[in-house]
Amino acid sequence: MSKKLSFDKPIYVLAPLAGFTDLPFRSVVKKFGADLTVSEMLSSNALVHNSKKTLHMLEKSPIEDPYSVQIAGSSVDIVKGAVEILNEHDGIDIIDLNCGCPVPKVVGHGSGSSLLLDLPLMGSIIRTIKDTSNKSMTSAKIRLGFEKKNHIDIAKMVEDSGADFIAVHGRTRAGKFKAAVDYDAIKEIKESVSIPVISNGDIDSYEKAKWVLEHTGSDGVMIGRGAVGAPWIFHQLRSGEENISFSLKHEIIMEHYDKMIEFYGQHGVAMFRKHTHTYTKGYRGASKLRDEVNHISDIQEYRAVIDEFFKNGEMA
Repeated sequence: MSKKLSFDKPIYVLAPLAGFTDLPFRSVVKKFGADLTVSEMLSSNALVHNSKKTLHMLEKSPIEDPYSVQIAGSSVDIVKGAVEILNEHDGIDIIDLNCGCPVPKVVGHGSGSSLLLDLPLMGSIIRTIKDTSNKSMTSAKIRLGFEKKNHIDIAKMVEDSGADFIAVHGRTRAGKFKAAVDYDAIKEIKESVSIPVISNGDIDSYEKAKWVLEHTGSDGVMIGRGAVGAPWIFHQLRSGEENISFSLKHEIIMEHYDKMIEFYGQHGVAMFRKHTHTYTKGYRGASKLRDEVNHISDIQEYRAVIDEFFKNGEMA
């Protein structure tokens, strides 16, 4: 029996992030402290059309428990079809509707943050997920509005449509990823709904996560880009240890590499280069190492080089 998400104390969630929060990365943050992991955003259309690539992205690690799958969609019927497909997959505990993605390609299809322009439609899609799903929970991830803030109306619609909890990215769609995050608005949402609220946006350190929880009174934090290159942020939050040893970082980085190879095979080497670049930030000899690994494609050789580098790592 899978675990139901409990909000007895603040929860730490890995945000879905295209191209980064794949199964290997999720399994690492789960092992080292995340309460909940979420799949990369999946298109309802692609699910309904049985896209092999999309079905592959549904796969999860056995330790991802509970596990949330995030879908995007703008049509009640297509989302219903997508949920019926997800119902056939065991090991999914939560279906999350993306109502926040600002990417033009997604918004152009009426999905993601486009739903914030049509709250009755957003509400009926959430209600459809809730009514169709055989999973234990339904949730939504929102922004504060499209052009301007109407965050209380959005949050109340999410609650009234039957969602069990809500994740809030503290910017409007117009704010993309650059505008200042409005944590006061997240606090206002928390005060206006009775379902749990998870704060998201620019939470990039242990101190910041603690401050956001304190300031907003929210029931958890969702960390995306702040975990890329620093997945140990979940270990810090779980253990309360602000300082992370080089040896623990080394262990986590090697675990991530091994999981990439396990999941992607040979292709995992090339895919791990972008992670090597983020992991080496601030290390002495980082640019030399980045240059070196760009020319390595052998699994064992790549592993030996980064193992040696992070074992003896020191900050520049």
